[in-house]
Amino acid sequence: MAPLSVITSNHVYLDRAHPDVRAAVVIEGTRVRAVCAPEDVSRVAGDDARVRDFGDAFVCPGFHDAHQHVFHTALVDSDLALTCPGTSEADCVEQMRAFAGRSRAGRWLIGQGWRQDLWDPAVAPTRASLDAAFPDRPVAMYSGDLHTLWVNTRGLEELDITADTVPPAGGSFERDADGRLTGVLREAAGMVYVAKVFQTLPRDGVMRAYRDYFERSLGQGITSVCDMALSAIPGADYVNEDVYEALLAQGALPVRAHLFPQNVGRYERIEALQARLTGELLRAPGTKQFFDGVSSAHTAWMLDEYANARFAGDCGRPTVAPELMRSYVMAAAERGIATRIHTIGDRSIRTAIDIFREARERFGAPRQGANTIEHVEGLWPEDVRAMAEIGLVASVQPQHAVIDVTQPERDLGAERAAFMWPFASFARAGVTMAFGTDSPCVPNRSMQVLSCAVTREVPETCEPRGGWLPAERIGMAEAIDAYTRGSAVACGREGELGTLSAGRLADIAVLDTNLMEADPEQIQGVRTLAAYVGGSLAWEA
Repeated sequence: MAPLSVITSNHVYLDRAHPDVRAAVVIEGTRVRAVCAPEDVSRVAGDDARVRDFGDAFVCPGFHDAHQHVFHTALVDSDLALTCPGTSEADCVEQMRAFAGRSRAGRWLIGQGWRQDLWDPAVAPTRASLDAAFPDRPVAMYSGDLHTLWVNTRGLEELDITADTVPPAGGSFERDADGRLTGVLREAAGMVYVAKVFQTLPRDGVMRAYRDYFERSLGQGITSVCDMALSAIPGADYVNEDVYEALLAQGALPVRAHLFPQNVGRYERIEALQARLTGELLRAPGTKQFFDGVSSAHTAWMLDEYANARFAGDCGRPTVAPELMRSYVMAAAERGIATRIHTIGDRSIRTAIDIFREARERFGAPRQGANTIEHVEGLWPEDVRAMAEIGLVASVQPQHAVIDVTQPERDLGAERAAFMWPFASFARAGVTMAFGTDSPCVPNRSMQVLSCAVTREVPETCEPRGGWLPAERIGMAEAIDAYTRGSAVACGREGELGTLSAGRLADIAVLDTNLMEADPEQIQGVRTLAAYVGGSLAWEA
């Protein structure tokens, strides 16, 4: 029999109750066989065990991003597209001009990341600025929240969009005062048409982008990811199972991937995926739906009008009629399939809770994965209690809380803005949190996930000092728990992932700093030393 392998450290995070202990993790095959004191290794693992002592490094379960759009994250960190938030419309155009010569995307020039609310001036862009720089090449600029597409005139022509084109249901084409298309496509319209842009990308470039993305993730201690559908529009969810299965067949899938394709009332795809993806690396635990948009665009579905309402009755809207959403969730629940719903506004959150309560009462827990609400930004204390009562997982992204701390009060008013992203309230109520990034909406940075949860400050500036809504800060042990065990709950693998204990898969991150003692404002500089997936060294500095 092959000798066992052992990882030892003076600072091991086993689980939330044991966040900083001196320990040895004994690994047999792909799983943890035992956890013991370092001096007991010979007795537990034998004299021929292969021991690697990390000294004072911090050892913990591998981080698990519970909500990410992998295709887009891989794309914007590749030579196929440019990450381009910009300081203004003009700045974005200039950055794209500089990128044009090194783009390998083909005829389209692609960018992502702009947020008009953070520009100076904070006004929507138009195709005119892109036309001046790119009169002959189609350009597609996806917004930072992935809800809006900005294209030039050549791009509109490539997409066959004219003044008479009817936008898809749930989407819109912006027009100027004279009724002319501005080149800005909102919500479903942007999602439908950007899919046509992405279909032109070279296959070898896409595969290369995925491989590079996995390498970067491992370099941050991220060993698992949930790849979430970006939209509920058929053919535009970007959960590309063919890419994953090709990499798996090549032995080139180095992390655990959990696929959540769209739920549009048909279940052949998810049932086929669940039937054939049964290994330890690649699974499809459930599906994804969308109940609303985002509050900054007034498309999040609210109980009451926005504080700065643009018209009478400006409460946002559901992207799916509540009865249709209910039918989707019930049909999935009857089949034992989990559903995860994008819910940002308080009305969408409350309605989703009611639907999930009925699903639980009628059909019990899903066979694989967990029913989950995604983002859960603006809600009320009674909603937190209701989530706890039915065991509903809150999939939340700490970096979102500090994208723009002035925006919630501006759009929602002081009362609603005083209770948002309530991490501490979730913890006190016993609601399982599953942490992720929603990348590329925010950077794919594991240390930012943790620091934003613990400080509620902007990572780069540490502002506002003391944190935005500081009563909702949580401790580091709770944050790591949400980023490991909580994410495992969301994909139905809490018995295999998320803690370091006997029988669990040996997915391990090794960091150069003890997170339990480090200043949370300084952890942006923490480096990953090594990452193990299934007991095998997958990445090393």
